[in-house]
Amino acid sequence: MGRSGRVFSFAMTLVLVVALIFLGVTGALSTVENLAAVPLHLLQRVVSSPAQAISGAIDDLAEYRRQKQRIDDLEEALAVYQAELAQLREKGADYDRLAALLDYNRFGPEDHEYVTCDVIGMDTAGFVRAIQIDCGRRDGVELMDPVVTERGLVGRVTQVSATGAEVLLVTDPTSRVNARLQSTREDGVVSGQLVGDLLMSFIPLEAQVREGDLVLTNGLGQMLPADLVVGQVLSVGLSEDELYQEARVRSLVDFDRLEIVQVIINFEPVDLSVFEQQTAP
Repeated sequence: MGRSGRVFSFAMTLVLVVALIFLGVTGALSTVENLAAVPLHLLQRVVSSPAQAISGAIDDLAEYRRQKQRIDDLEEALAVYQAELAQLREKGADYDRLAALLDYNRFGPEDHEYVTCDVIGMDTAGFVRAIQIDCGRRDGVELMDPVVTERGLVGRVTQVSATGAEVLLVTDPTSRVNARLQSTREDGVVSGQLVGDLLMSFIPLEAQVREGDLVLTNGLGQMLPADLVVGQVLSVGLSEDELYQEARVRSLVDFDRLEIVQVIINFEPVDLSVFEQQTAP
């Protein structure tokens, strides 16, 4: 196409543009514009709907990530608060136990000297019922020292090292405690059982034994101080040979939940072996 042809094309295009502008200003093209707008609107809807869906999905994903991060932060904070709450509860429980022991020391026998120990082991399975504590000779603990809580007698020290000790519980079948009924002052012997409660034997037939009576150590034999609480009478009956009465006794100590105990470190059993020796004629 020559130069004259390009000039002609430009002129025609210019005339067409001017004509369209004129027709648009005068409103002559309104019908055509309305007809053309219909497919354009349809095309716009077709294009905009997926775009809006994609935009909404992106916003939802961003919101999900923000909420997930918030949930993660809250769960982490909750775990920290739960750990702190558990520690506070443990400190509160320890405070209650120590306060109860302090009250026991305050209103108990004035001549008793105590050392407070944590229970660090428990052997209640099989035929031996014993606990291990974190007090030993360095703390003044010796063999056969009585072990108590504010609820009563726990047992006696049967093994001791520099830093620890083992305590045979009164519930052990080999345990024997000389005791008396608080109300009638009748004596007997309390022994541990493989299962169930304690058993108080050798109560005189004429003794009045009532359910609920407290059983205390009587100090006979000087193996334990007098007036330590051993338990409470649950029921009473005759022995198999009907020579004496027997009482089923429940200890007030929860042996399955022992955490803190006290050892009476200034009690010295009297050595009676010298009186058992026969003098030569």
